[in-house]
Amino acid sequence: MNLAIISRVLGIFLMLFSISMALPFLVSLYYQDGSHLGFARAFFITLISGAMLWLPVYKAKGDLRVRDGFIVTTLFWIVLGGYGSIPLLLEEDMNLSFANALFESVSGLTTTGATVISGLDNLPPSILFYRQLLQWLGGIGIIVIALAVLPMLGVGGMQLYRAETPGPMKDSKLTPRITGTAKALFFIYFSMTAACAMGYWWAGMTPFDAICHSFSTVAIGGFSTHDASIGYFDNPQIMWISIIFMVLAGVNFALHFFAFREKNLNHYRYDAEFRFYIGMLVLGAIVVVSQLYNSQTLNLSDATLHGIFQVVSIATTTGFASQDFSLWPTFIPLFLLILALIGGCAGSTAGGVKSIRALLIIRQGYRELQQLAHPNAVIPLKIGNRIVPGRVISAVWSFFAVYLFSFTVLLLLVMSTGLDFITAFSSVAATMSNLGPGLGDVAANYSNIPDSSKYLLCFSMLLGRLEVFTLLVIATPNFWRR
Repeated sequence: MNLAIISRVLGIFLMLFSISMALPFLVSLYYQDGSHLGFARAFFITLISGAMLWLPVYKAKGDLRVRDGFIVTTLFWIVLGGYGSIPLLLEEDMNLSFANALFESVSGLTTTGATVISGLDNLPPSILFYRQLLQWLGGIGIIVIALAVLPMLGVGGMQLYRAETPGPMKDSKLTPRITGTAKALFFIYFSMTAACAMGYWWAGMTPFDAICHSFSTVAIGGFSTHDASIGYFDNPQIMWISIIFMVLAGVNFALHFFAFREKNLNHYRYDAEFRFYIGMLVLGAIVVVSQLYNSQTLNLSDATLHGIFQVVSIATTTGFASQDFSLWPTFIPLFLLILALIGGCAGSTAGGVKSIRALLIIRQGYRELQQLAHPNAVIPLKIGNRIVPGRVISAVWSFFAVYLFSFTVLLLLVMSTGLDFITAFSSVAATMSNLGPGLGDVAANYSNIPDSSKYLLCFSMLLGRLEVFTLLVIATPNFWRR
């Protein structure tokens, strides 16, 4: 383990992250909301902390090894959550405890969207902007963004890319060099954000709301500048624009890259995971709209609009709300939580176990049924026209087993803090899938649960964001052996 390189990289990342305090500082000056001093202090605290890590080892050279990449990724997200909470702690009018500020920061950075804050409509614009910015940075992954500049600093980054990128196929790169891959991802992400903001503005949002909601839409985060979320605007055009960009953000960004580069949409049509993902959304929408209409909860027009919106929002793990879906017939909220646990595509900003893993598990199960009927047959498992290697199938099942085990342990721990089963189950499901809104006592927000529950759910959010193995691998004895 190269401690000098790890310290150097963490220092660089913290100094880069300090910029996230500088932008809201300018917003505060523009709106004169009185929060600029808090952001200024947070900026210097973060910048100086990063410099103190970087300066003693700034001449250190060398590449990050695999173990170093996992340590940097894990440490950075933990440290980042702490430093991200500083502006919220320094905002005196909010009067947040450390547990609440940390929860809000980790929720934003992991694009979970669970909140402990109410009265959003009355918060300073700079604080609202900062919350949205945290989600935008978390969506693309600050580490992946930083990979575009790391080679200039003499530090290789493929190990960080493997540790940070979601999904089971992490060794595939969009371009031959990791720097090019990071730049390509950032270009697509930024372009999609700009298009989403313009769409919201055209549909009737103010420029401020349009920018803020584009951050959380493309990041699949779900934070809003209003307590009523997207429902505040009561505008079908805004809802449909949100639906389009949530669907796009839940798609593997590699497909967007190849479609843009080759000016050809066939990559979407031939991708098995994309077809499964779209099919899941369509099936989910049909089920929910039918239930809302047949139960006479909403008329056909409203059932169609709100049903489709809520299915896309929850299934992509965004967490926007057009209505309080926890009040809909009991079947629907639980059905939506199951969709969220599946989540979007690998290589997207969505949470959940990812559609490709769900597809592989379903096809593996079907193959086993075929094998029972024809014991001597050789039946390869295929995704599209490619045979899936046995090691990939084994890795998917291992992930699924560890995911379920982690979920069960966290559920029991959260229940031990005094929460009822529905609240505990939905809060763990919503945080591990990086969804946000839950049921029971956390349907509105998470402010009323014990601090011990919040710390456990912070860990749950990090598990979901780093897809379990990245965070848990450093706890294994073999990881620390030479």
